[in-house]
Amino acid sequence: MQARQALADIQHLLTHVLQAPSRWQALAPFADTDGELAAQVLDEAAKFVDSAIAPLQRTGDEEGCRFDAGKVHTPAGFRDAYQAFWQAGWPSLSCAPEDGGQGLPAVLECVLFEWLAGANHGWTMAPGLLHGAYECIKHHASDELKAQYLEKVATGEWLATMCLTEAHAGSDLGLVRTRAVLQPDGSARVNGSKIFISGGEHDLTDNIVQLVLARLPDAPAGPKGLSLFLVPKVLPDGKRNAVVCERIEEKMGLHGSPTCVMRFDDATGWLVGEPNKGLNAMFVMMNAARLHVGLQGIGLLEAAWQKASAYAAERRQMRAPGAKDTSLIQDHPAIRRTLQTQRAWIDGGRVLAYHTALQLDVAKHSTDAGERAAAQRWCALVTPVLKAALTEQGFHGASACLQVFGGHGYVREWGIEQIVRDARVAMIYEGTNEIQAIDLLVRKVLADGGQGLAALLTTLPGTAPSPAASARRHALVEITQTLAIAAQSDAELPYWVADDYLRAVALVLLDWAWGEISAVAQDERWSTPAQALAQWVLPEFEMRAAMLRQRIAQALEIKPKMAATA
Repeated sequence: MQARQALADIQHLLTHVLQAPSRWQALAPFADTDGELAAQVLDEAAKFVDSAIAPLQRTGDEEGCRFDAGKVHTPAGFRDAYQAFWQAGWPSLSCAPEDGGQGLPAVLECVLFEWLAGANHGWTMAPGLLHGAYECIKHHASDELKAQYLEKVATGEWLATMCLTEAHAGSDLGLVRTRAVLQPDGSARVNGSKIFISGGEHDLTDNIVQLVLARLPDAPAGPKGLSLFLVPKVLPDGKRNAVVCERIEEKMGLHGSPTCVMRFDDATGWLVGEPNKGLNAMFVMMNAARLHVGLQGIGLLEAAWQKASAYAAERRQMRAPGAKDTSLIQDHPAIRRTLQTQRAWIDGGRVLAYHTALQLDVAKHSTDAGERAAAQRWCALVTPVLKAALTEQGFHGASACLQVFGGHGYVREWGIEQIVRDARVAMIYEGTNEIQAIDLLVRKVLADGGQGLAALLTTLPGTAPSPAASARRHALVEITQTLAIAAQSDAELPYWVADDYLRAVALVLLDWAWGEISAVAQDERWSTPAQALAQWVLPEFEMRAAMLRQRIAQALEIKPKMAATA
């Protein structure tokens, strides 16, 4: 069974819950983009995804990518689908018109890529980094590089990669050893190897723009000594660059996406941004990628839910409580709980992700300094939460949906097992979920003693919170304040509790999202998952809060004991 795009649900969330058209039309670049135009764009996007991308899901997984003497052949149909994709203008939805883009709000691009991931995660890995690469080149590359590469990346005619990881240096980029030497003509010679490079080599486009972290001679040690270089597969004169794919990885999932080991043998590249400030330029790309990865979690969970829901509506097993005859499995309370719980995460997660996309545009285009600052605060604090919480739920929720099938879920026939395999990696790449939690708590929240988070929670837009929701927000602020105090006497404390803290923040935000949904929709479609949220999801907050308080209390006891011993 092939998943279909939930167009009506998303239109409802955008138009009625978030009032997105009026919000983006308040920004000058989108003043002429009304709700009707956006609806037409999404309608055509849904048709394209369902007709051109989704049918390649299973065949791409079964065939996989083939490596042959440095060349990578993607599964049958992948190249044709990608050529149709970029020629129809889909990669350039939110890119600026002067760069070859369509100048539409970022949230429309987010919906598109959520659908693409749910329809065919392996194929979607190819264009997944395009927008981040576009932003990186646009804001940091020289005018000469922009003239040569920006429009090609904006339109998707050329695909792009993000070359960070090395065999000895995973998330610790300070250990990167790849070297670059500037040349008299302004270019650079790049030498080194990178691993886990999604789309480092393929046959989807005629050129690939590799964005590579490397060190210049005499650069400072650690992350402050990294520079960023644009290293194309094909040079401007048409010659093949000294960029070699040594092999592709055999993976648990995403068989339709080549994960490459890349070697740069005195390859020609050009500096992007300032020397030794490569991470500043690369983080533009990584931040864009984190929101998209969170959307992958939603898209994959939606696809899994659709398959499980359809199966539950057809399969009969035993008698549900009170039934006289064999029942559809959707009538059994255990199955209803599973499906309704995942529905609560999908709908609430969408509101959070779409609101974040709207805030990205506010931060970029609003003429009000206060609005821009509030939007930037939202994006900084919420993006790591979305990446971690939604990818975790994407995997575990898809596994729960597999359970609906019983033994049939574990075999290939129904397609649910592929979703579980494909979803797992999203918890790892673009910074593992543990790193996202540390980023949130240590670098974002505790850096200002929790003031930014408190301001975010007290200024959440929309309807007034319920007493229970208000209590959870106050509890989170109180925990944050005591955690900041306790961390002064126990430096390890934030690292022990970061995962629990992020999960608690995610639940508070999910509660807010559902408050916005319930304020405008009370029919069964929306009231049923709202009840599931209250019964099966939000009680987790009390558990996380108790775990945090217990660990904080332990830390606060350490200081006087150590002082007494001294």
